[in-house]
Amino acid sequence: MMRTVMIKTHEAWLEMLMAGFMSKTANKQVLFDFSDILFRHFTWLENELIELDESYSYDRDAIPVKVAYLSDLLHNIVKRLDEIELQLMSSPDKALRLRIATDLNYMRETLRGMSDERVTAFNMVRKLPQITLIKEATDALTLFLFEETYKEYELIMIYNYLKAHSNDAYMNRIFQILIDESFFHLKRFGEMGAQMGILGVPRVVMKELYQVEDVVQFLKDGIDEELAAKEECKKLSDAVAKDSSELAQFFDFINHQENYHIALMKDALKHFTGEEY
Repeated sequence: MMRTVMIKTHEAWLEMLMAGFMSKTANKQVLFDFSDILFRHFTWLENELIELDESYSYDRDAIPVKVAYLSDLLHNIVKRLDEIELQLMSSPDKALRLRIATDLNYMRETLRGMSDERVTAFNMVRKLPQITLIKEATDALTLFLFEETYKEYELIMIYNYLKAHSNDAYMNRIFQILIDESFFHLKRFGEMGAQMGILGVPRVVMKELYQVEDVVQFLKDGIDEELAAKEECKKLSDAVAKDSSELAQFFDFINHQENYHIALMKDALKHFTGEEY
């Protein structure tokens, strides 16, 4: 039963995040705040499963979010929060059960009172507000957002799983930084996808990717992936530079952030192996 609660919380977190991407009003920040809280619930429930020595994965059901009005998705989220609260009674941790239940109650009441909005996040216009790109740059940006939105979600899940199963304070500090950085990137890319009318829910992450057996090899592969991500950001910055210096600067900004991620993973490798990478 606790595995089901964790899965439903995972789904509610993603639904709330998608609703935040769709919103174009003051609702957006509230939805983002709620999604952050639901992710914390998810990690707390995961920790409870670990303490109970119960096996689990990050598998989840498909999440249909393509709606014409924000209220349609909010209605679905409220129903999911109802399901979570009913199943939450199986948790042996009374303090956790009470905390999550009171959070869910406040969320439900807030969502029911939210002003409605027409959703344009799926209209496929492939245009950003006040920015005009040539077709080649638009195509490059579209592909980048599809790939990187999933990639950042994947990284959040991988680093979260590793952190949940580690008692190494040094490594957990690094994992938390990388989780936070991936959340920032996911939110920015998700918002851009919604503005362009190409928003999509990231696909489920295969368990083989986060149930890591060789952490040293994982970190080496991660460094290579970050280097590749830097190249993609540079290519995209070059592709949009003629049409939008603002957009080019943004992707240069993301590119430079990857340098620190690489440095962190090199530090982690040295922590494990005692050798410079």
